[in-house]
Amino acid sequence: MPQVPDFPASPLVGVLALQGDVREHVRALERSGARAVPVRRPAELEAVDGLVIPGGESTTLWRLAVSFDMLETMRKMLSAGLPAFGSCAGMIMLADRLAGGAAGQETFGGIDMTVRRNAFGRQVDSFESDIRLTGIGGPPLRGVFIRAPWVEQAGAPVEILGTDERTGRIVAVRQGPLLATSFHPELTPDTRIHELFIDIVKGKT
Repeated sequence: MPQVPDFPASPLVGVLALQGDVREHVRALERSGARAVPVRRPAELEAVDGLVIPGGESTTLWRLAVSFDMLETMRKMLSAGLPAFGSCAGMIMLADRLAGGAAGQETFGGIDMTVRRNAFGRQVDSFESDIRLTGIGGPPLRGVFIRAPWVEQAGAPVEILGTDERTGRIVAVRQGPLLATSFHPELTPDTRIHELFIDIVKGKT
């Protein structure tokens, strides 16, 4: 039987600090019981037990990942099993395939899904919606959607965790140690998504 890593009570989770809601994710992780640090360089990435890829602008994240020599490093570490959680643009960056992406746009990949960029519209079309998530108890989670993507197609290894009640679109998925949401849980006081990710990092789920 494979051995589950013996993490301390508070695992060290990095937040990719190239662009986006870095401070908000750090605070949400700390409220959820993890230690959190921003990471920008490959050497910093090697010190963390898991990684959050925040929302922002996916083409900017892609270009900055190339500039900071993070693109290939991220691909290798995700392929090797590094737990990661991507919100909004982070979901795009974890997708194996893109629809509506910029010319030549690349991702880290890792989740067998096709994600449509800016699927719910532009900034002025931002909205909030209740989402009932599979495997997470309690009331529906309030999702904040800002220029949000959605999952157009999910492969067999992908577990669908949540859909938008208005449209039926897939907005939360998991594949092994990789978790992704179209919405921004870091912008609400509800920490259930971050708590789920910390459990994934610890190997509890």
